[in-house]
Amino acid sequence: MITLPVLFFVSCNDQKDKQSTSKESKEAPVIIPAYIQELNRKVEAYPDSAGLRLQYVYALDSIADFKTAFAQLDTLLKKDTSNYGLWYAKGQVYEDARDTATAIASYIKAAKIYPSPDAQLALANLYAEQKNNRALLICGRVKALGLGREYDANCSFIAGVYNARTGNRQEAIQLFDDCIANDYTHMPAYIEKGMVYFDHQQYEEALKVFQFASTVNNLYADSYYYIARCYEMMGKKDSAVLKFQQAQSLDKNSQETKDALKRLGVE
Repeated sequence: MITLPVLFFVSCNDQKDKQSTSKESKEAPVIIPAYIQELNRKVEAYPDSAGLRLQYVYALDSIADFKTAFAQLDTLLKKDTSNYGLWYAKGQVYEDARDTATAIASYIKAAKIYPSPDAQLALANLYAEQKNNRALLICGRVKALGLGREYDANCSFIAGVYNARTGNRQEAIQLFDDCIANDYTHMPAYIEKGMVYFDHQQYEEALKVFQFASTVNNLYADSYYYIARCYEMMGKKDSAVLKFQQAQSLDKNSQETKDALKRLGVE
């Protein structure tokens, strides 16, 4: 059975979209990274290696070449339809491709084959974004397994996202704090907590959360992006520009940051 790493959950709320590498026909052809070309050659040389092909799938996912990744997954699943790891991988790739329905169906299939906590929480994460209370049921079930602080943190985070999306602000903040208590470096929890304040125009409170997040991990671009958003909403243009530029230095592919700088008159 193919084993996969523990999930690190990132909410969809106002986060940066993955940038697709596919270009319009009028633009220059896409340059495929050398390491992916090498993986392709290896897959062609050893077509029966499921591990190698799955490695290729994740590499394709990383450059948003979803069409080719899906084709590789279909090839794997035709040979082994009852493989938990393949269905789990399919869910991850379709989630990255923003096909939530197929991602959910894939995670459900994976969990039926083997009810791992990772598959269950991946499913719960998507349910939380849909305001589906199944997210809470799954998180409660996984937390009851007593798997340790990392899983407890993920359960609290997902439950927090559900409550944030359904308007239960105080419950959401408490759950994000619980997540952080179990995993001090769970950066999406800081962002989501700050967004609870931001969405209700409490920019000073939101700013405090985002600024603290930037001290926990000073290489996390989203912290600076949302600090900048707070400054922008507070009318502090110079400070906003500076933080947007910091965010851009850490994530040069963020279209949202590029748009923000353009909006503030910085090309």
